[in-house]
Amino acid sequence: MPIKVQNDLPAKKILEEENIFMMDEKRAMQQDIRPLKIAILNLMPLKEDTEVQLLRSLSNTPLQVDITFLTTDTYVGKNTATSHLEQFYQTHDDVKNRRFDGLIITGAPVEQMEFEEVAYWNELTKIMEWSKTNVTSTLHLCWGAQAGLYYHYGIKKYPLPAKMFGIFEHKLLKRKEPLVRGFDDVFLAPHSRHTETSREEILQNPDLTILAESEEAGVLLVIGGEGKHIFVMGHPEYDRITLDNEYKRDVAKGLEIQLPKNYYPSDDSMQRPNLSWRAHANALYTNWLNYYVYQVTPYEL
Repeated sequence: MPIKVQNDLPAKKILEEENIFMMDEKRAMQQDIRPLKIAILNLMPLKEDTEVQLLRSLSNTPLQVDITFLTTDTYVGKNTATSHLEQFYQTHDDVKNRRFDGLIITGAPVEQMEFEEVAYWNELTKIMEWSKTNVTSTLHLCWGAQAGLYYHYGIKKYPLPAKMFGIFEHKLLKRKEPLVRGFDDVFLAPHSRHTETSREEILQNPDLTILAESEEAGVLLVIGGEGKHIFVMGHPEYDRITLDNEYKRDVAKGLEIQLPKNYYPSDDSMQRPNLSWRAHANALYTNWLNYYVYQVTPYEL
């Protein structure tokens, strides 16, 4: 997929070196098609890493995609340079009168707080409410999925006795749903979280369907509103070394952290982790863009 971003976005150069097709603004203007308008509300602290991961995940269809990065106005993190945010990001106020084909709401390292205690919660609820009328389909990731389930469907999150951390095996439950088209019966996906949602509460809601789950890691994929809302409890977009960086960061801080499960060969943190989940991650994002955005979004936004 040709991904259209600003020419000087640092993630663009990184992905071009990986042979990912990134389209510059001049070339995009010469194509006589309407690109999909996708907004990404990036709540992760290391925003540039997340940019690379998500743009890579969105790069596997022939559709042209025009990306708009969003950040919160009520809280500005300290891990991304202000100059980067000012140059490449907008806030909800900047786009509230626009319509988008798709929206991605990322995770955030605030899951151990109550939703209402999060500094930008009120702003996030405004964005989620706005998405009902201004976005064709919204993809929620990790804490963003928990927040979306809570806001849209009243489903709470619960603390885990220990961090769900590593690469876990999942079983496909609803093969005929287009979101999981091309998936194997069993597949892997990364998790990194301290809380979970209740499988029983999800099943009690007739508007929600669980598509994939793990005996150890719990629910992974949930769809609601016939694809209007999609919830991914893990981090399929993570790259090879994301969990490695998280683990070694916490070790360096002296935090109590377990070795990521099923991640390092022979559970040796000095060895290079195997990349075992990307094919299904790519299928997930490709299916979302095709079946829940491109196939149903109006031509005239």
